[in-house]
Amino acid sequence: MNKILASFAFLIISLFASNVQAQDPVIASAKAVVVNDSTYTIKANLQIKEGWHVYGDNPDGLNAPTFTAGIETAQFKAAASFITKSKKQKDVLFKEAFVYTNSVDFEQSILIKGFQPDSLKIIISVNVAKADSFLAIEIPVSVALANGKKVTGFQLLLPAAATQASSDDCGTGASSTNSSSSPWELLLLGFLGGLIALITPCVFPMIPVTVSFFTKRSKTRKQGIKNGLLYGVSIFLIYVLASLPFHIVGNVQPEIFNSISTNPWLNIIFFIIFIVFSISFFGFFEISLPSGIANKADAKSGLGSLAGIFFMAITLAIVSFSCTGPILGTLLVGSLQGGAWALTYGMAGFGLALALPFSLFAIFPQWLQSLPKSGGWLDTVKKVLAFLELALAFKFLSNADLVQHWGLLKREVFLGIWAVISIALALYLRGLLLLPHDVKGVKISRVRKILGDLAIVFGLVLIVGMAPKNTYLLKFLSGFPPPTHYSLFTNNKDQVGLHANVVNDYDKAVQLSKEQNKPILIDFTGWACVNCRKMEENVWTDPAVMAYIQNNFILVSLYVDDKALLPVDKRFTYTTKAGTQKEIISIGDLWATFQTENFNQSTQPLYVVMSPAQKILSNPVGYTPDVKEYLNWLQCSASKSNLQAHAALGHHLP
Repeated sequence: MNKILASFAFLIISLFASNVQAQDPVIASAKAVVVNDSTYTIKANLQIKEGWHVYGDNPDGLNAPTFTAGIETAQFKAAASFITKSKKQKDVLFKEAFVYTNSVDFEQSILIKGFQPDSLKIIISVNVAKADSFLAIEIPVSVALANGKKVTGFQLLLPAAATQASSDDCGTGASSTNSSSSPWELLLLGFLGGLIALITPCVFPMIPVTVSFFTKRSKTRKQGIKNGLLYGVSIFLIYVLASLPFHIVGNVQPEIFNSISTNPWLNIIFFIIFIVFSISFFGFFEISLPSGIANKADAKSGLGSLAGIFFMAITLAIVSFSCTGPILGTLLVGSLQGGAWALTYGMAGFGLALALPFSLFAIFPQWLQSLPKSGGWLDTVKKVLAFLELALAFKFLSNADLVQHWGLLKREVFLGIWAVISIALALYLRGLLLLPHDVKGVKISRVRKILGDLAIVFGLVLIVGMAPKNTYLLKFLSGFPPPTHYSLFTNNKDQVGLHANVVNDYDKAVQLSKEQNKPILIDFTGWACVNCRKMEENVWTDPAVMAYIQNNFILVSLYVDDKALLPVDKRFTYTTKAGTQKEIISIGDLWATFQTENFNQSTQPLYVVMSPAQKILSNPVGYTPDVKEYLNWLQCSASKSNLQAHAALGHHLP
């Protein structure tokens, strides 16, 4: 399990640092020499800095420098041929190895089938070392292809004047879309997560033990209260500080949160981890962080100083990880689409809920007598959480399935799995399903029976709600199951929310807008976006809203997390307004960049109304669950379009 956690941490770090590779030890250059219409010889040179060496082919499995093509239609015809010969020398890491120093030249033939761009990005992978420092790095090099054609790509940046709405325009402005939830809502959700963590077997027994430690070790009651308060503040700070790296990353790349939360492989890893956590919660085995980490934190704890109290709080966070980890993981993924501040608010709420009991019981130690004794009910809580974690695991798998269009978890399959989990939970609560450490014949409390009945009802509602005509029964779950159009009963993925929209084809929407003289309603959305599904299934389905959009707008839904690759001739390198270069490879890359570059927003949903001439008509709005408010915005935006049309014709309206 520790290896899984380590791998997960490594993946997160890799995602954050993918553009910050240590390229300094080696500088690469390359050129392409024409062999025939579709074949080139790539000739590369590596300049190796003094003191460093690049590994050649070695028996230990270390690879010599290799080429990787930037497009899947390019195929290297044979292994690279090294003009510079490697030499054998002593090596700190591998005793002795074949290496290159100073400079190395090598070449390889490449065949490009189908469309041939005028330039090709080659990735040169090398293993380098200096003394006992080892790095595996990838160096991108662009080479010109003489027989290729220039890729024009999509005109991402609209004129600056086109994307500026006046202060009296409809909506409250793009700034209102920074987060789909208010800070107070996020704080409350985090607080509720912390309350759930409090009643887990890893945390609840720690309350009386820790408070007793403070009160007995402190020389005076005043000192005990002070230490208890400092301990609570330390717990709060630990969870808030854990969100700080996301602020740094978010400032560097605003789209990183959407990229992480919709990354299919990261979602699959979350799926696996949550499955493992749920099996552990069922009682089959225990999960804990390496004991060395807890021991080091515990060794520095004590009441002698503020630092000692802080390390006591760190020790609590570590030893309770097996119970708080899944809750924090859910909070992490749920908050990422709202950005770094959304995560900070959620973590602050979680830390506050976890810290309050320790501080309050330190001030009022007599309250400890009213706490329920630890016992079997804690094991029941943990196993109920196991069922919830199992259900959440399939939400992560569903995210990956949606953005990759695998078709594994269609809506009915997903709901069926949740129904089975719900019924299994009911059987457990009723004492009919025994899990590890359960005893047959134990008296079932009334609360457990009621919860079991509710679980049965929930499972039955899921089963009935699978039928297309009964989808209204599951409106309260909007955003969690796959969307209604991702169904076993339909193969038309273009029917998203409304029948008259154009999916992922902005150019076609502009063309229709000009032909029909209707404004464009851009829906920046995502396959894994919860609030987008809520808008589609709860707001767009309102008869007045649906009719108004169909009659007055050309609706285009642009999926910013769509991992489907663009055709080779549509891929290009884009230079952002900030001056950084970005590869536009997938459909999601295209529309996510289009959104951030033109509207300074990276959250979804975002709704933008533009004229046929591609001029913004009103302030964009984000998640707007109030049907009347959303309809008013649509009507106001359409009226702006009518005014603009009359002005263009020289008409003056009263």
